[in-house]
Amino acid sequence: MAKENANAKGKEKGKEKEPARKKKGGAAKYFRDLKSELKKVVWPSRKQVVNNTGVVLVTMTALGLFLAGIDTGLGQLLDLILKIGS
Repeated sequence: MAKENANAKGKEKGKEKEPARKKKGGAAKYFRDLKSELKKVVWPSRKQVVNNTGVVLVTMTALGLFLAGIDTGLGQLLDLILKIGS
């Protein structure tokens, strides 16, 4: 009895997952919808943009220096190993 109910529920769920049919509306509808969605966007203030840009630049500079240090250190270690081997 329980299995029959589970199977019935599974069949009902399968019907819900039918592929959505594409509706005709064309480019005009697309741009109307696009304009509507863009009105909902909350744009950051100039101060927030400048602050976030500064954070990104500082972070990328620090990461670049860190990776340059790792690269230099590993390069010197490789040179040392190659000198010992020859």
